[in-house]
Amino acid sequence: MTAPFRICFVCTGNICRSPMAESVFRARLAEDGLDGLVEVDSAGTGGWHEGDGADPRTVAVLRAGGYESVHSARQFHASWFAHLDLVIALDAGHLRELRGLAPTAEDAAKVRLLRSYGTDPAAGAGPVQESGRTSAPGLIDGLDVPDPYYGDVTGFEECLEMIEEASDGLLTAVRAAVTGPETGQAVTREASQDPHPPREKESA
Repeated sequence: MTAPFRICFVCTGNICRSPMAESVFRARLAEDGLDGLVEVDSAGTGGWHEGDGADPRTVAVLRAGGYESVHSARQFHASWFAHLDLVIALDAGHLRELRGLAPTAEDAAKVRLLRSYGTDPAAGAGPVQESGRTSAPGLIDGLDVPDPYYGDVTGFEECLEMIEEASDGLLTAVRAAVTGPETGQAVTREASQDPHPPREKESA
């Protein structure tokens, strides 16, 4: 049995950036015909908003972009690592917190910054180096998707642009992981009982 490739996007409260990334990447997978092979979810490092919908500004920006926006916030738990293939952090703070939460070094290696998958024309599509050098307060080489919560809708629109750009590179990496670099055939992965099932899609 082929198990799906599982990805979880993580921000702070799971009401702004990570649900936006989840919606965008789910759409990218559907466009690429990979939605049957990859499961996408999102969560927050904190549980302050558990059960809440996405921020209304996130919903508005997603709908304006033609994306689905149904969402219920959840907190990320360390036990999820065992059944996830990638944990995508939206900023450097999330990256550090998630890697610190990981039970093993192998689990910590699953955590990547979303914008590390931005396309570098000189290097081709794929992850760029996460060197850890700080180019601005709180940023690793400028790869954060900044928190738009305390600003106006313009900040949310800018976040969407960053997420869309990085999602193209992430899609390239995930496509290679689930189909192989050349064959286009699904790679068989061991199925296991999943205590962290992704949310079922709901009609808007």
